[in-house]
Parts: sequence; C-alpha cells; structure tokens
Amino acid sequence: MSADFNTYLPLILIALAVLAVAVWAAMRASRKARVIEDGSAPALGRDVLDEGAAPAQRNQALIDAPRAIAVNQEPVSAPAPANAPTPAPIPAPGGGDDLTRIKGLGPKLSELLGQLGITRFAQIAAWTPQEIDQIDAQLGRFSGRITRDQWVEQAKLLSAGDETGFAAQFGRNG
Repeated sequence: MSADFNTYLPLILIALAVLAVAVWAAMRASRKARVIEDGSAPALGRDVLDEGAAPAQRNQALIDAPRAIAVNQEPVSAPAPANAPTPAPIPAPGGGDDLTRIKGLGPKLSELLGQLGITRFAQIAAWTPQEIDQIDAQLGRFSGRITRDQWVEQAKLLSAGDETGFAAQFGRNG
C-alpha cells in the first residue's frame, strides 16, 4: 500500500495546490470592494467624498435615536438641545486637580473636561443630575461614564482629602 501512496503523492500535492489557488481566486473575485481605475487620479489618492458624494445616511437613524434605557435603571432623558446653556464653569485657581485619579477618567476625558472648564474634584462633586446630563451629552463617545464609574462619589472623597475612604470604596490609584 505504501508503494501506491508514494506513486500518487505528487499528484495529491498538485491537486491540493490547484484547489488552494482556485479557492483563493474565488474569494478574491467575490470581494465587494473593488478599485476601478479610471485614470482621473492615482487609485489610492481618491476619496468618494472628494468627488461630491454625500456621506452615507444608513446610520443617521442610530445617531438621531434617543439613548436606550438600561435594565433596572431610571429612564435616561434625551440629550440636551445644542443651544441649551452649559453649566457655568467654576474658575480653577492654580491649574486644578489631577482628574485622572478618578477611576474611569483618563487623560483624554480630563482634557475634554478642562475644555469645558472643569478642573477640580470639588466641581465634579457638586454636580446636580441636570448638570450631569448636560456634561454627559458633551462627552461624545465617552457618554455614560459619569454615572457608570461614579465620578461624583469619587470626586466627593477626593475633594475632601479622604484617601482612606476612597481606597476602601474604589481601590488604590495605580
């Protein structure tokens, strides 16, 4: 039996190689995105929006839809209208606190809050539910973090200088 197998082994390997090439060609041919060269610009230098096409509208319904209600939580109000007044920022003397000490608030969020005039733990600790909704609406992709990560509770402990209470409730800062 091994003599027969050794005789057909090269044919089996060639057939497998031909099959692999055929599968690759079929997969390549069925790709939906194709670059069509029309000579107007280098293929990789063109952008559909440069040619005057409008942005895709398929996700507009998701963008415009009100936020979903999570299970076991109170309903979330719709984001504040664009012309709604933002809470007046409290001036931060001396550069402010290191807001990144709050769990769930990294450097990008700290920078964004700084642009909104929020630089102190005491400011965050004093937020009302309405102010939380207004600030949260301005956080873009970080929306929802204020309540999920309990920023107000953390800020209350940090602004009071209660490091022990903060560590007991939220863990040590790394």
